[in-house]
Amino acid sequence: MRFAELTDDTWPLFERLFGPGGVQGGCWCAFFRLTGPEFKRAGKDGRKAHVRGEAAAGKPLGLLALADDDEPVGWVAVSPRPDNPRLARSPVAASAGDQAGVWSVTCFYIDRKARRQGLSGALLRAAVEFAARRGARAVEGYPVEVLGKRPGADLYHGTVSMFEKAGFELVERRPPARALMRFRVSADENAGRR
Repeated sequence: MRFAELTDDTWPLFERLFGPGGVQGGCWCAFFRLTGPEFKRAGKDGRKAHVRGEAAAGKPLGLLALADDDEPVGWVAVSPRPDNPRLARSPVAASAGDQAGVWSVTCFYIDRKARRQGLSGALLRAAVEFAARRGARAVEGYPVEVLGKRPGADLYHGTVSMFEKAGFELVERRPPARALMRFRVSADENAGRR
């Protein structure tokens, strides 16, 4: 297993993982990267074009998980918090203190054949390293508190237990059954990961 940043070069792998529909009703992982009205106006094709344009422009968007045969099997969206305008209006992701240098993990997608193998946790750890190499001082997530059985589609934010295992600390519980969690990146970690 290896991880690759989504770029113009790796776009075909992202497209293959997400399939022709762009998963989750044609989201193309643009939900947090656009305002609500922009997201609705864009439609499936516009969302895909938006994310593709950002990848081509070199904006950090996230990481693909690639199996040993380079088949894409997973995705994590991780980028600077300001690049995700919808977070500013979300009661779950509302700001908790200084946001300078904060990156956000907003979404996971795991191919059906790779689920229940710990891939989301591995992607989360890789996302922290990716953000640290780019100077993040903290990485936030907005995971779900699993209360009983939830369908996989509800877990695209990750779970609280997964974030805890990756070293994230609980900042605040947020209703309904959500949490704001943060991993603080030390100066030594930033320097060591470059």
